[in-house]
Amino acid sequence: MLPQEPFSDADAYERFMGRWSRRLAPLLATFASVEERDSVLDMGSGTGALAAAIADAFASVRVTGIDPSPVYVQHAQVRASDRVRFFVGDARMHQTPDSVFDKALSLLAINFIPDPAQAVREMTRVTRPGGVVAAAVWDYDAGMEMLRLFWDEAVAGDPALFARDERNMPLCRRGELAELWRASLLQNVEEQPLTIELAFRSFDDYWLPFLGGQGPAGAHVASLSTTARAALESRLRGRLLGERQDGPFALQARAWAVKGVVRR
Repeated sequence: MLPQEPFSDADAYERFMGRWSRRLAPLLATFASVEERDSVLDMGSGTGALAAAIADAFASVRVTGIDPSPVYVQHAQVRASDRVRFFVGDARMHQTPDSVFDKALSLLAINFIPDPAQAVREMTRVTRPGGVVAAAVWDYDAGMEMLRLFWDEAVAGDPALFARDERNMPLCRRGELAELWRASLLQNVEEQPLTIELAFRSFDDYWLPFLGGQGPAGAHVASLSTTARAALESRLRGRLLGERQDGPFALQARAWAVKGVVRR
């Protein structure tokens, strides 16, 4: 059986990344200064974590989510309040009129867009003058421990995988998002880290979500033979538990967040 597409199963994505996204989403909304009565664009809305966090925190905010995955859009809409709408669309070009949003945000998505500069231009176009455009991307190089540990052990077992390590993804290091925002002519650009922690009940609580095939790491696991998958699991178990048979542990995750103001 061929591996599924790495972003094709909403339930599997929720098990893999949803719990992280739901914790990070309120931090991005606060950083972007979302307020009551705002109209907010959620670009690359995925399974709806950011839109839900904003709608839960603000009784009068309206959120519009856009994502290229029909599966994710359907999953998000089923769980959404009546102040949140989701549409299938391309972040680089869509039919939204100019200057209709107070804030345009993107959570853990802009680094997966083939032309992120065009996506930022679109977010800027649809945001009113004086409005805020903001995004957050995991620090895959050092700050997102769940994935850093995974790729360290995957590459240790097969050095040829280095090129697929997510630390090589764009926009994941300090300063890269801010540089893109300034190049997009946004003003008052600020960048800061957002850090969360997640507790795992056991090793399986960490490992089993990788088997859903979601994202680059999940796609890699799905591509492995049974023997290679078991070897990677064993290395990760030793890395996370040491001499312990099993038990709880906690990992931190840092994202870089950026925001800028649309010129008046």
